[in-house]
Amino acid sequence: MFEVIKQEGKARRGVFTCPHGTAQTPVFMNVGTQGVIKGAVSAHDLKEIGCQIELSNTYHLHLRPGDETVRELGGLHRFMDWDGPILTDSGGFQVFSLSGLRKIKEEGVTFASHIDGRRIFMGPEESMRIQANLGSDVAMAFDECIENPAPLPYVQQSCERTVRWLERCVTEHRRLMEQPDCVNPGQMLFGINQGGTYPEVRIWHMQEIAKLDCDGYAIGGLAVGEPTQVMYDIIDVVEPYMPKDKPRYLMGVGTPSNIIEGVARGVDFFDCVMPARNARHGKLYTWSGTINIKNEKYKLDQRPIDPGCTCPACASFSRAYLRHLFVAGEMLAMRLAVLHNLHFYNELMVRIRAALDEGTFEEFRRKYAPILDRPARGNET
Repeated sequence: MFEVIKQEGKARRGVFTCPHGTAQTPVFMNVGTQGVIKGAVSAHDLKEIGCQIELSNTYHLHLRPGDETVRELGGLHRFMDWDGPILTDSGGFQVFSLSGLRKIKEEGVTFASHIDGRRIFMGPEESMRIQANLGSDVAMAFDECIENPAPLPYVQQSCERTVRWLERCVTEHRRLMEQPDCVNPGQMLFGINQGGTYPEVRIWHMQEIAKLDCDGYAIGGLAVGEPTQVMYDIIDVVEPYMPKDKPRYLMGVGTPSNIIEGVARGVDFFDCVMPARNARHGKLYTWSGTINIKNEKYKLDQRPIDPGCTCPACASFSRAYLRHLFVAGEMLAMRLAVLHNLHFYNELMVRIRAALDEGTFEEFRRKYAPILDRPARGNET
């Protein structure tokens, strides 16, 4: 399932194998929340820009078109015509993001749908059943993503409940995988570490969930308001207690520099809506830093977004043309921009893996971690 083939410090170079293929790690998962990348990017486009793993969201697909509908149509892979690995989030993040629309109890969480206000209940068993219907390759355990900062007593109480929820997830997931009509009987289950910004709670929680021997483990509840250095410190605290032979996933993170620093701390999997969201607003990544393509200075700029980039946008179009599309409000602007940013993130992972293969990751880190998140300067723009 997962093999670490090389290390440089804590940074790990590995191979992850699942029912729908193999992914080289470290890997960035392209976020298609509702079975599609926002910005009119299809599963076929993902192949072209180097995506290895697609990520979709349990809560949103449960609401529409409905996980039973997806099941009847052959599962999420067939539904969106993607034959590679898929990871589905559990719906637990919506416990955080829809805090004004939910009520948490031991049994699970009651939501008010953000679409029409109807009441929805989701607990560990429901989350496992929905993800089994979707047929993803990796199902995430149902948890509570805790707001940062949060009072210590609440964090402790929440983490104790999340351990109990994981026990229920493991039991229900095992039962579902044994059903004769299971969409993807090889589906894996990842547990999620929580604990806010309290090191002692993070360690305790990681030790407890590691006892349940999941197929992989994620660090959740970060990049939700805490300073970046605090996030790095928490990863450093948790990493020694994560199983060495299981994949490690830093949920919802982040910027190119965050990813480089996460790899340096032993993380294998990443995901974030940031590259696509920023692209839709004209913020684009290059190997010299970021640019805002809407700026007036690009009106007559005939260069591609990034001269060294091979994405569909850079291969055919100029900065001037892309700026024009944004100013004119054309949908193609978002599509080309999203394709570029996701290609950049996937290429970032290719270069990280190459550096690990060659034993030059620390040199790569020193060169690029300080510059990729900042605006490009001088002639670079």
